[in-house]
Amino acid sequence: MCIRDRINSSELFKLDKFYLLNIWSSWCVPCRTEHPLLMDLTKNKNIEIIGLNYKDKKSNAENFLNELGDPYQEIIFDKEGINAIEWGAFGVPESFLINDGIVIKKYIGPLNKELVEEIQIARKEKAAYICHGATGKGNDQVRFELAAYALNPKIKVIAPWREWDFISRSDLMGYAKKHKIAVDFDKGKKSPYSMDANILHTSYEGGILEDPWKRPEEAMWLRTKSLEKSKAKSQLIQITFDKGDIVAINNKKMSPSKILNQLNILAGNHGIGRDDIVENRYVGIKSRGCYETPGGTIYFKAHKAMESITLDREMLHLKEDLTNRYSRLIYNGYWFSPERESLQGLIDQSQKRVSGEVKLRLYKGNVIVEGRKSEYSLYSEDLSTFENDSGAYDQRDAEGFIKINALRLKTRKK
Repeated sequence: MCIRDRINSSELFKLDKFYLLNIWSSWCVPCRTEHPLLMDLTKNKNIEIIGLNYKDKKSNAENFLNELGDPYQEIIFDKEGINAIEWGAFGVPESFLINDGIVIKKYIGPLNKELVEEIQIARKEKAAYICHGATGKGNDQVRFELAAYALNPKIKVIAPWREWDFISRSDLMGYAKKHKIAVDFDKGKKSPYSMDANILHTSYEGGILEDPWKRPEEAMWLRTKSLEKSKAKSQLIQITFDKGDIVAINNKKMSPSKILNQLNILAGNHGIGRDDIVENRYVGIKSRGCYETPGGTIYFKAHKAMESITLDREMLHLKEDLTNRYSRLIYNGYWFSPERESLQGLIDQSQKRVSGEVKLRLYKGNVIVEGRKSEYSLYSEDLSTFENDSGAYDQRDAEGFIKINALRLKTRKK
């Protein structure tokens, strides 16, 4: 067994091979439940199982494997949970089926016999293609395929929207109806919105949204209440951060997925997290989209409040500048690019002291910061007070500071 501290996909996942990446922890009860199935899966010599040990003590993980058996060819100890986040995992257990360096299936929760059979069938059939339903006008096709080619340059892509005779969503709905393919939200009257959803957000496009002047239908929103129907009373919550990550709500520790689910509920009840924007797609088209990011909106506001007292001024400004660049890279599909990986290192470094508590009040679409504290706080009451600071700051020093910074303005030729 090989032990690592970091996933390097190009080194770990060889082409022409099947892998199962299993994210687990010794403290995870469902992980214990699925473990016998992983041991059975080791009998299939054509599938290698890689273990990603999540936020665990190495000694506890080793005791777990000594007790139940070790199905892993290699183990990555992910003490801080960074590797799991990069893979889009929100808790344990989760598993990823990988072929030719490409993730072909993600399994959330413990594996069962049916899922293990599915894994074995995929291996037997030597699945070597990926198929996606993205249109030829959007960003998703770019994101899917850039990621696929970055991991496996030989992968083959099937994109029906580009290859078949679909001209519109109506054509697609007609095809689905003809072939008796069930489509969510199809009431037989019109095509539904183009929707994408995950634990973080839901996006809506198409239909009346194609006219940027028209107001979205209230029935479209699925995760948040309207301001009129949101709670009449405000709610105060406390968020705990550890190295940039929320680890507890109101002093109750939870897994990342449970935290985000809880924030989604809290925000949704207060009408928080709706957005209506016209974005610029990477392919050059302006597109109007509506978004619901309830829990993420709370997370974002709380995180900025925590950074405001724990990050040095220049570090904060640098991170804000790079965050825009980082976001654009991900938006355009360059997750597996060297520049994104380099920026990730700097951002991770910046979060080492972003720990503490933030108080927030939720009310009618608003997330209001009411307090923040941290053992790493750079805020000094002695320096910032308008009262007597007992000599902590000599205000006369500001005169020379201003003169030096004004020099280039005073000597500027107009």
